[in-house]
Amino acid sequence: MINDFPPVRIARIDVHILRHPIAKPVQTSFGLMHERPALFVRVEDADGAYGWGEIWCNYPACGAEHRANLTQTVLWPLLAGREFASPQALYRALTAATAVLAIQSGEPGPIAQAIAGVDLAVWDLCARRAGEPLWRVLGGASGTIGVYASGLNPDMPEEVVARRSEEGYRAFKLKVGFEPGRDLENLRKIVDIAGSGASIMVDANQAWDLETAQKRVRELAEFELEWIEEPLRADRPWKEWRELAVAAPAPLAAGENVAGELAFRALFESAAVKVVQPDVAKWGGISGVLPVIQEIKAHGLRYCPHYLGGGIGLLHSAHLLAAVGGEGWLEIDANENPLRTQFCGPLDKIMEGRAQLADSAGIGVDPDL
Repeated sequence: MINDFPPVRIARIDVHILRHPIAKPVQTSFGLMHERPALFVRVEDADGAYGWGEIWCNYPACGAEHRANLTQTVLWPLLAGREFASPQALYRALTAATAVLAIQSGEPGPIAQAIAGVDLAVWDLCARRAGEPLWRVLGGASGTIGVYASGLNPDMPEEVVARRSEEGYRAFKLKVGFEPGRDLENLRKIVDIAGSGASIMVDANQAWDLETAQKRVRELAEFELEWIEEPLRADRPWKEWRELAVAAPAPLAAGENVAGELAFRALFESAAVKVVQPDVAKWGGISGVLPVIQEIKAHGLRYCPHYLGGGIGLLHSAHLLAAVGGEGWLEIDANENPLRTQFCGPLDKIMEGRAQLADSAGIGVDPDL
């Protein structure tokens, strides 16, 4: 069914910028989030069919307006009234038409993110028109997926783990990259609260240079971690990642800040990263990321989609994970974000570390904005 769609003729694109203030800022090694933004995009076909996507806009929050303007002023003129044989054909056309502009403007990231959001919306449109859930349209056999609670802040993360454990989560990812003693103490607390059967990961958010990372990962050896995420800057040479992988007591994870087939190929060739985490709202959409996932599986690596945004993009990530199967887990941010919880449909119900996607058409949610 993945290649069995009628052509899409784009008649309309609407972008919706939403923001929600939060009482407790989300902390990372590179700054604080004082509000949760989301940029939803709705694409409508000439026959009235429609679909929803989401464009990455987390940092800085003011970037939502810029990406919305790129969608309306750059992408819409390239799509208006045109017919495309498939979502993949539309994705390739947009990517090719904006390639030089992305270089000339110095903005490959925002342009790629706007294209990704449109691509997601078109996939949802095609699945809705087919009357099938997106995970099944993409070739999946089951809508059941594993999940983990992500984004645990360094301030009393054990309290969040206790709440999420009661909600059914069995895997948790702590943000590290702060004062070393604080990181280790937080890990001990959440391991104690989560219990012996839980899985624990850490995310350094690119906080360390190689020398610091080598020291920090050795200090993590007392914990049986599932993975250590982005211990180095994403733009550091792969030889540094390989050197660190030798010293690390757990697999290294990366991919949310990798964009493009050539960049992912370099990641695979490095043999340093065992958990690969592309983000469909940040680069590639489904059309770009699906071939990357096939390469991830061909290399014997683990696909665990990165995601930190609103509910629409989270649902797309979930449907893609369900479609490709495997041992991956969906990242669900444990911090306050009504723009996630109000729009994520069945993903607000977790049972023993797993979620069940609906059988309704597309991503299964029609956001009431």
